Amino acid sequence: MTKKILYRGAEAEIQLAKHMGHQVVQKRRIKKTYRIKNIDDKLVSYRTREEAKLMTEARLHGVSIPIIYDVDLENGVITMEYLKGKRIKDILNKISEKERKRICNKIGDSIARFHNSNIIHGDITTSNMILMDDKIHFIDFGLGEKNSEIEAKGVDLHVLMEAIESTHSKYSNCFKYILDGYRKEYKGNSDYVINKIDEIVKRGRYR
Repeated sequence: MTKKILYRGAEAEIQLAKHMGHQVVQKRRIKKTYRIKNIDDKLVSYRTREEAKLMTEARLHGVSIPIIYDVDLENGVITMEYLKGKRIKDILNKISEKERKRICNKIGDSIARFHNSNIIHGDITTSNMILMDDKIHFIDFGLGEKNSEIEAKGVDLHVLMEAIESTHSKYSNCFKYILDGYRKEYKGNSDYVINKIDEIVKRGRYR
């Protein structure tokens, strides 16, 4: 099967492929020719390993994540389940308010689950969520990290808030519904994290 490119970014290429008879997605980190090869190889290997570890840990904490079939550290490739669902970005503006609230509550619940284990996604947008079998699957942990700080969790949610305002601006309640789901599932004091979002917004205004 010829591999079909689904997305090509600055850091990685996402392609459709076959693996042991299954249709899969392969995320391949792009080699940087401007870096010394030895350093680039180590960086690609390290970032591939860390992303796979975050995905595996998030799944263990009850977040829906594509199943990982193979991790090739030498070539910087993660082979994972192909999710035949719909991106939240593509459907959130088209569903009823009742369904929108339900979906957003689920999103908040899932984010709280990985924040409970100090996993920071790093790029939470509705493009990186796929609805399949009535579950919100999170993809692309390439900018993720382990971090227990309230600031990091606040930044994670602030990225999503900005994505909602940009892509789903007609539905201003979306982020409120997400925070409602987050509050219910977050194990610490969610007010600390949510107040941090306001701090980040104010900082941006007064720069």
